[in-house]
Amino acid sequence: MQEHHLTFEVDATSKELWELFWASQRQNLDYEGVRIEILHPGDEIGNGLVRTAWFRVPRYLLSGGRAQSWEWITNVKPYESWQYDAVGKPLWSRARGVTRLEDIGGGRTRLHFEESYHVFNPVMRFLLERRVHRFISRDNDKRIREGIELGAQAIAAMRAQQS
Repeated sequence: MQEHHLTFEVDATSKELWELFWASQRQNLDYEGVRIEILHPGDEIGNGLVRTAWFRVPRYLLSGGRAQSWEWITNVKPYESWQYDAVGKPLWSRARGVTRLEDIGGGRTRLHFEESYHVFNPVMRFLLERRVHRFISRDNDKRIREGIELGAQAIAAMRAQQS
């Protein structure tokens, strides 16, 4: 099993980041090679949301450089955290991720993301799990950070207009 952690700080409150995240989680998304389709919106706070995602993987998996996962969101705590569980292919696997928002004062938030990744087939696990997860994590880190920073810039611009 592979584990990955990402932590960084953002110039936005945890409430602002929460609203940014959940506005995008409730709709289909197509961004730089990642496509997410919402299959079920979940309850009023997002518990039970079900989605499918298509994303980049190494070409040596012989899937045209694309993978697909089926994901569900649970343990939603508004303005604090949520969890996702997923099953993915072509390297049949399961993943679990938790995102946590930590208010660090001064209108800033520390975002914590942690993920575990486990390939079902023991031979494929031994040969490919670490390399594939490293590839996926590097892409995810870039996209998560870019998306959050762009959202934080939009939030700052809206604050400036209001004052």
